[in-house]
Amino acid sequence: MMVMEPSWQMWATFALIAGAIVLYASERFPLEQTSLALLAALLLLFHFAPLELADQPLDARRLLAGFADPALIAVLALMVVGQGLIRTGALDEAIRFMSRRFQRRPGLSLIVTLAVIAALSAFINNTPIVVIFIPVMATIAERLNRGPSRLMMPLSFAAILGGMVTLIGSSTNLLVAGAAAGMEQPAIGFFDFAVPGSVLAAVGLAYVFFILPHLLHERASLASEITGDGKQFIAQIAVRPGSPLVGQSAVAGMIPPLKGMTVRLIQRGAESHLPPFEDVLLRPGDTVVVAATRTLLAEALARMPELAETEAEGQESGEVGDSLLAEAMVTPASRVIGRSLRLVGFHYHTGCVILGVQRRSRMMRGRMEDIRLEAGDVLLVLGPRDRVTNLRFSREVLLIEWSTLELPSRHHAKRALGVFAAVVLAAATGLVPIVVAALAGALGMIMFGCLNINQAARAVDRQVALLVAAALAMGSALQGTGGAAYLAQHMITAMSGFGPAILLSAMFALVAVMTNVLSNAATAVLFTPIAINTALALGVEPTAFIHAIIFAANCSFATPMGYQTNLLVMGPGRYRFSDYLRGGTPLIVLIWLAFSLFAPWYYRF
Repeated sequence: MMVMEPSWQMWATFALIAGAIVLYASERFPLEQTSLALLAALLLLFHFAPLELADQPLDARRLLAGFADPALIAVLALMVVGQGLIRTGALDEAIRFMSRRFQRRPGLSLIVTLAVIAALSAFINNTPIVVIFIPVMATIAERLNRGPSRLMMPLSFAAILGGMVTLIGSSTNLLVAGAAAGMEQPAIGFFDFAVPGSVLAAVGLAYVFFILPHLLHERASLASEITGDGKQFIAQIAVRPGSPLVGQSAVAGMIPPLKGMTVRLIQRGAESHLPPFEDVLLRPGDTVVVAATRTLLAEALARMPELAETEAEGQESGEVGDSLLAEAMVTPASRVIGRSLRLVGFHYHTGCVILGVQRRSRMMRGRMEDIRLEAGDVLLVLGPRDRVTNLRFSREVLLIEWSTLELPSRHHAKRALGVFAAVVLAAATGLVPIVVAALAGALGMIMFGCLNINQAARAVDRQVALLVAAALAMGSALQGTGGAAYLAQHMITAMSGFGPAILLSAMFALVAVMTNVLSNAATAVLFTPIAINTALALGVEPTAFIHAIIFAANCSFATPMGYQTNLLVMGPGRYRFSDYLRGGTPLIVLIWLAFSLFAPWYYRF
């Protein structure tokens, strides 16, 4: 193995990478700012102190190539595809089915789900699998009243662990197999490393099931923190002919189709029924007054769009899928203060429907339309996007901008599912590379009306883009300066007096650390020839060393840029850099110890 002489540029690269990792972990500055600072520092270093390299110089083109990296483009495009599924509510039925199982046996169901994810990842590229389950996990976490931070990182780690079992489980495995074949080693079969891979995956999954959730901070989703999903609104639901509510009765104060909502009053003509509503069967013409969160109201509205119909005008607020749900506060100088909702004429003046009223001081009873508004009351309104945004200019109410929520465009759900299925099948069967399938899928979501351009643009996470670009720039600098080979060579020299089992364990540890700094692909390609040459120098079969590179290069748990599935769950889980260090480092150590103990027996050293 040829190693470059150490240069001051190599030491400067080490210093910059170490400083960047410290800043990432401390989170003193935003991740985007640290990534940009690292990119700028590397560009300045190699512009004013260039290295003479035989292949490609460390210039701006090479250092900034990460922005055009296929893996990054695939991740960003898959974010758009995933947003198309969320925007259309395409997975809602599957989510409801899984959430029911979670409510009955939440612990067991979570274990089974993660085990299924790991099993699928052994045969299908794990990136689309994670994309499939991100909205599922987010909704399950919401219905279990748990923050998504407890489920998203286990989702990513389970997919990575499953990818260790077969040759096609991860692109890293294929890269190592290709590099080994280039050095005239026997071809690696589909299940050649399935036994040690299954052992490591089982050990890792036990950690993911029972330990990892306790190491992660409970964080509510950003949407729930901003919108205050715990607030209760008083809402009024009219029972119309053909409605699913007809013939229903209250059970323990709740009506089954309005699950989660507390029934406060049932109005039938001039007759009012108060709890416990014994023997009251809902009929067309009844009015049900409930207390519910905006999330529950939005879900009910998605299932029963007729809830948006106003009683006064007998009109609907428009296509539910093209509407916004938002909160608006009655201003102190508003002319609607003291008036009931019946007399306000809100729909006539604004084109929006009032779905609910929230008053902090007390829980109101009676029909919603009879409530007299007070300054500070919060109205839950529904209307077309342009009508809701026009509330910014209203003198009567103050639109709470960050409370707006786009309702699912369910009439496009089948199209979104079709596009998504095509992406998964094309990538899983190898018909086209995953980046091609993902980009085509993102275009399909826009072309078929599942998303518009603005919605697709908002789905792209700039933090992810800058993290990946900075990580690939670090990898290029380490390779170009000879830093990675320098570290590997010195480890081999230092451990040369020990047996192959100790050297195998040390190499696994080094690669497991480097794969979280370099990309896993760069680590696999860089260390495969080093591992083969080391095995040959020791006079042992290279198989164990090749497998060690496969497993260690997949140990991308300690940084968000270590693997693309970590980046995919970073936003939904609201993770910080330190969360990956806290949750991923023990897993790396655990898998390293398991491999170090199992490998000598399995490979007969």
